[in-house]
Amino acid sequence: MNALQAGLLGIIQGATEFLPVSSSGHLVIFQKLIPGFSQPGILFDVFLHFGTVLAVIIFYFKRILKLNFKYIEILIIASIPAAILGFLLKDAIDIIFQSTKFVGAALLVTGVMNFFTGRRKEGDKNIKEKNGLIIGIFQALAIFPGISRSGATIFAGTGLGIKKENVVEFSLLLSIPAVLGANLLEISKIINTYNLNFNYIVGFICSFIVGLMSIKILLNLLIKNKFKYLGYYCFVLGLFVLLLM
Repeated sequence: MNALQAGLLGIIQGATEFLPVSSSGHLVIFQKLIPGFSQPGILFDVFLHFGTVLAVIIFYFKRILKLNFKYIEILIIASIPAAILGFLLKDAIDIIFQSTKFVGAALLVTGVMNFFTGRRKEGDKNIKEKNGLIIGIFQALAIFPGISRSGATIFAGTGLGIKKENVVEFSLLLSIPAVLGANLLEISKIINTYNLNFNYIVGFICSFIVGLMSIKILLNLLIKNKFKYLGYYCFVLGLFVLLLM
């Protein structure tokens, strides 16, 4: 992998992490298309995810500073399902990330969720412990590449009648402990075994910059009920992967 390829993958990560199209699924697909691509476990993917997590922290920095204890408690509760599933599947994650057929099928599921999300009207409910936990359960499904984390959580939140803007905010803030926890676990397994190189930094920077821009795009798409178009995209990509890869 050279710096150009690393930058391209960083752009893909940043563009797809927050849009409901599965960044992990896209990384699996594009890494398969790069001749001779290899990485220790999913270490490079971890660095790309760190870039988009930093984008969330910067975008919502003022909001994070003002979070009250109740909201933080709900975030913790919602993080539990992903933590449990991630621990149970920790030895199988690398294998799952190698299967493009799995990604293709999962993208079809993401497409269905996007269709339903795009058809829902504005809700008026707030985030509470119970609906936060339900959103967290849907977030846990995004451990599987091809299932979009933002798509699954926003699908769950809008289905519960929560205001769309509040759902997006909760979904993105929820990504901070989820992504950091999963990635720190991965780094702890292999960081002492492999040397990092400049390409990892290139990917990190690209994912961060593009990630900042894609958060605003996500908000606009949801408010304007454009998720159905992302549903079409997931279906086309999923079928392409299933039939041709």
